Amino acid sequence: MSDTRHDLNHLLELMAVLRDPQQGCPWDVQQDWDSIVPHTLEEAYEVADAIQRRAFDELPGELGDLLFQVVYYSQFAAEEGRFDFHDVVDTLTAKMLHRHPHVFPDGTLASRREGMSAAEVQTRQVHSRWESLKAEERAERAHDAEAHSVLDDVPRTLPALARAAKLSKRAARVGFDWPDARGVLAKIREELDEVEEALAEGDRQHAAEEVGDLLFAVTNLARTLKADPEQCLRHTNAKFERRFRHLEAALAAEDVPLPEAGLAAMERHWQAAKRHDVPLKESPQGESQP
Repeated sequence: MSDTRHDLNHLLELMAVLRDPQQGCPWDVQQDWDSIVPHTLEEAYEVADAIQRRAFDELPGELGDLLFQVVYYSQFAAEEGRFDFHDVVDTLTAKMLHRHPHVFPDGTLASRREGMSAAEVQTRQVHSRWESLKAEERAERAHDAEAHSVLDDVPRTLPALARAAKLSKRAARVGFDWPDARGVLAKIREELDEVEEALAEGDRQHAAEEVGDLLFAVTNLARTLKADPEQCLRHTNAKFERRFRHLEAALAAEDVPLPEAGLAAMERHWQAAKRHDVPLKESPQGESQP
């Protein structure tokens, strides 16, 4: 291992060499915009997984893998004469300066807010200003003013649960929302009744459609509670896995093969797992950045 501490310029040079048709890596040379997208999504989830597990020793590597995806796309763009990594950094910095006038009042990196600490700035006002600026940016990007929608630029490639949360949040900002959580609960009961009706009619396709409506309503409940539904489900997935592994271990200790255990025995150990389960320290609640 070299003692050299690598920097961003080294990373950009490495990517350029990897993509070189003569000296590069055959696999990297063959990649294109579309082929890298699945890797990008996977790397983002691996970052989230490391954070949830508090595996901070793994995080530099996982963040590096995610950064590498940005460098990849920038290299593709540079090869096609579209933009390069420095344009990405410049665009991002300019956008963040524009969206944080409460920190950089002159819109420059050198300017600073005076007279108030960060704690004294009203969070609600910051969120309001942030969303207003983002709405302006979306409007500027719209080619056809008549086709402009508050739902524009919600990525279609987001996981369905996360996209449902963003869609409902956008609609709620313009008043398309229930006044409180009780309205959402009523909607959930309504959707559940419709699932039961479809099942009673033997219409599985209709039932599946109603399940989608039910999931969307539950997503709205999480938003109403200021909780991230994706994180809520991630925590529940982890809880289920933890308890099911306890169940498996308990049956193995009794020398009972899992397929032969039967539901009653499984339920007994499941309840024991629930009693001994350690509650999660992290809260699934949290809103997007301002």
